Amino acid sequence: MSHATSGWSVVQIWLCLAAGRSDAALRRVERLRARVPGHPWALATQAYLLAQAGRRAEAIELLRQLTLVLEQATPGRRAVAWFNLGYLLEAEGREGEARLAFERATGDDPRLDRAWYGLGLVHLRAGRLEAAAGALEQCTRLQPMSPSAWYQLARLRAERGEADEARRLIAHLRGFEPRVAAQLVRETGLEAAPHG
Repeated sequence: MSHATSGWSVVQIWLCLAAGRSDAALRRVERLRARVPGHPWALATQAYLLAQAGRRAEAIELLRQLTLVLEQATPGRRAVAWFNLGYLLEAEGREGEARLAFERATGDDPRLDRAWYGLGLVHLRAGRLEAAAGALEQCTRLQPMSPSAWYQLARLRAERGEADEARRLIAHLRGFEPRVAAQLVRETGLEAAPHG
């Protein structure tokens, strides 16, 4: 298949997506992959569409293929594929596999904040609190305005009995996401630390 023909197929898929025609986009991306099985964009797009349709097992398999196809690609491209795989594995309750995928993502691109967040969540669910804290802290360093990472970190600190640190984190959240801070106060019973 020529680059021009492949490019036109991609444009047609984008048009279907823009029009909200996911089924038509999926059919077109399947035809593109039949002609070019290892097309990275087509693999990623088909996985996305299948995941959106609730067909996670198929999407996971495609993302596994994508990580192999991207083995020689730039680390950033690989990291995103590993993150997406981890996200779906976590959604399927496969935390051990998800942890490995998130670790690959953070190894390929240590600046990928959402992969650190995913890694923190799977560590939390497995009871690895130190590892979870480290991953969530890295996420907050990379994305300081991420209320989700701050929220999870404050909850973790409160659950570990680190009330002063949890209060400090609640106060920090109150500065840019007061509703999330208020939710933490309700959930933990801890008030934010006073400023100063």
